[in-house]
Amino acid sequence: MSPNTTRRALSSVNLAQRIEKGFIYLILLSGGLLILVPLWWMISTSLKRPAEVFTFPPTFLPETLRWQNYVDIFEKAPFGRYFLNTTYVVFMDMIGTLLSASMVGFAFARLRWRGRDAFFVLTLATMMLPGAVTLIPRYLIFKELHWLDTFLPLWVPSFFGYPFFIFLMRQFYATIPYELDDAARIDGCSDFGVWWRINLPLTLPALAACGIFTFNATWNDFLGPLIYLSSQNKLTLALGLMAFRGPHVTDFHYLMAASTIAMLPVVVLFFFAQKYFIQGIVFTGVKG
Repeated sequence: MSPNTTRRALSSVNLAQRIEKGFIYLILLSGGLLILVPLWWMISTSLKRPAEVFTFPPTFLPETLRWQNYVDIFEKAPFGRYFLNTTYVVFMDMIGTLLSASMVGFAFARLRWRGRDAFFVLTLATMMLPGAVTLIPRYLIFKELHWLDTFLPLWVPSFFGYPFFIFLMRQFYATIPYELDDAARIDGCSDFGVWWRINLPLTLPALAACGIFTFNATWNDFLGPLIYLSSQNKLTLALGLMAFRGPHVTDFHYLMAASTIAMLPVVVLFFFAQKYFIQGIVFTGVKG
């Protein structure tokens, strides 16, 4: 084959690859724009006047940006209190989840003790139980403890560990060389010191992934607050949005403004922590 023919063949292959890659990017871009349409509609509606919300044909951009909608919702409902309540529950839930998952995952992955594998299988088996199965027993337990209408049922269980996060942390710990533990013990470290000084700093990507999952689930949790909370001043943001929707069911501009504010912390957190989130998911599945 002559050099000219080879060059033409390579050029054809490169052109075909570029076309294929461009086609894939076009599909991904179209899908991304399609997903962003509801988000854009929510933000646009939150900045419209009430009369402009129901115009036909609908407008994708408001005639004038009405930022007053975001001020009005704090006057019509105690969203500031809802934010504080939700922040408190999320903060305590994240502390409990990260602490328990890290310590229990370390015990399953790095320590040798009788019945370790059996207890790990039992922990994984609890993941197959639907939440509805344990809903009534947990409610009765918290009722006997006189914890109803308090925040305790929403974050205390996290200090006893969630099986999914224990599994994630155990998988991540299994990727760390055991020689580090042996060297630390030779230098006089206890099991707690090996966890705190050696292993814990190496698990930041997995901890970040667990933290993001926990933040997202707790921030958007609706069923838990609905069951355990009844006082108006103790409502979380998700439950407060539902309570706000009742008397303002036709005020879509207010509902969209409140929804935008409720969604904003989750978007900001993922935007700044997505690197650790992806690393945690990738590294977690490296070693079984």
